[in-house]
Amino acid sequence: MSTGGESGTDYLTMRGRDYPSLRQFTVFLENRVGQLLEIVRRFEGSNVRIVALSINDATECAFVRFLLSDPEQGREILERAGLALIESDLIGIELPTGPQPLLRVCTALLQAEVNIVQAYPLLNTPNDRPAVALMTDNIEMAMETLSRKNFHILTENDLKFNDE
Repeated sequence: MSTGGESGTDYLTMRGRDYPSLRQFTVFLENRVGQLLEIVRRFEGSNVRIVALSINDATECAFVRFLLSDPEQGREILERAGLALIESDLIGIELPTGPQPLLRVCTALLQAEVNIVQAYPLLNTPNDRPAVALMTDNIEMAMETLSRKNFHILTENDLKFNDE
């Protein structure tokens, strides 16, 4: 039986280690005062920090999307709270220096015919540089394209805080 030694698969990048994508959690909330605060307070007393946040609001409900400094522990906290979660993979990209860094990212993805579905800024980055989290319609192609064009792709380990 083959162990994949010659297949080119790097087992060090499997989920739970240094997987190259970022996990986004989406929580459905009633559109009532204090609902977001209740979720944010769930992380109080833990080492989990929200490192990116997006809210899509409607009259009756809201979808809160966020990235966490420790996705495994964060998922446990949210599940213990009885919250229904949707987990998705996003790409974290440190923006390059120079003029119009988003233009460079968008151009690279357009050339690969990859669409951006969601985008929002990251609040914590390893080098204190601007970064974005992107959901695309083809994450593998997007990551391959951005890597090939020498963009710095962030991993979950990059979002951890030093005091954790």
